[in-house]
Amino acid sequence: MAALFGLRVRRLRLAAGLTQAELGAKAHVVSSRITQVERASGAKPTLELARVLDDVLGADNLLVELWPYVYRESFPDWSRKFMECSERAVVVQEYASHVVPGLLQTEGYARTVLSLDALLDGEAQLDERVAARTARQERLRSPDRPELWMILDEAVLRRPIGNPSVMRKQWEFLLDVAEERHITVQVLPFDQGGHHAMGGSLTILNLPDGTDVAYTEGADYGQLVEEPANVSRYKVIYDRLRAVALPPTMSLDMIRSALEDNNRASNLPSRSERRRLAQEQLQQSGGRQLRRGRHRTAGRRLRS
Repeated sequence: MAALFGLRVRRLRLAAGLTQAELGAKAHVVSSRITQVERASGAKPTLELARVLDDVLGADNLLVELWPYVYRESFPDWSRKFMECSERAVVVQEYASHVVPGLLQTEGYARTVLSLDALLDGEAQLDERVAARTARQERLRSPDRPELWMILDEAVLRRPIGNPSVMRKQWEFLLDVAEERHITVQVLPFDQGGHHAMGGSLTILNLPDGTDVAYTEGADYGQLVEEPANVSRYKVIYDRLRAVALPPTMSLDMIRSALEDNNRASNLPSRSERRRLAQEQLQQSGGRQLRRGRHRTAGRRLRS
């Protein structure tokens, strides 16, 4: 798909009578970036670049419509069909056991999570995946946006991802989006114990034709479930999770509590700073003991 995208850009550029350097100037990128796009080499085009090229070349949204198929190539095969279904779903219900779901991640949080992939090829691929993830969120602001129901395990709130600033922005973002009428957020507290969805995430997608599909995912695997009997079983599991999770209002209170804890933690000295302070205190304590020892020695000499 990246090669097809590049071929379309090249044909449109030639039809417009532009060199790569001229197109780069109009698109505000260097000419070598246009070469990369046309040859499908280097980093894949971002959605922003696709929009600019589409506008400059008068492509009538052709490049923008091709772009989702290009960015899917950045993801494993087992996740692509799921993303295709997600883009069509009218209702999305998701349970997340470890991290905030991609649809509600801030850019900083997404970058930190995606950078932990042991199979990541480098910074360019990381940029592609961050751009792809944030682009998926645009549908939540579109007229055909889906109803979104998110259940977050308490572990999602308690596990620090990145620095305190990343976490603060993520919790603030969650609190903001939860105010939207089409988004519901619940938290599943630890005290509810074990359940059938432990160990990974679970997503139920309701498609426009009325059918449902389920998707289960772990750190390095994913499975799209389409068999109606199996999908029904996962729907029951999700309904049970929703029943034992905290109500939305109490869930938002727990997120606010996590935000307050994060803010307090961010005001504490860093580990290196705490180590330096401890060393200073030890030195001061040692100095006082040494001075007290000198006084006792002097006293004994006097008495003798």
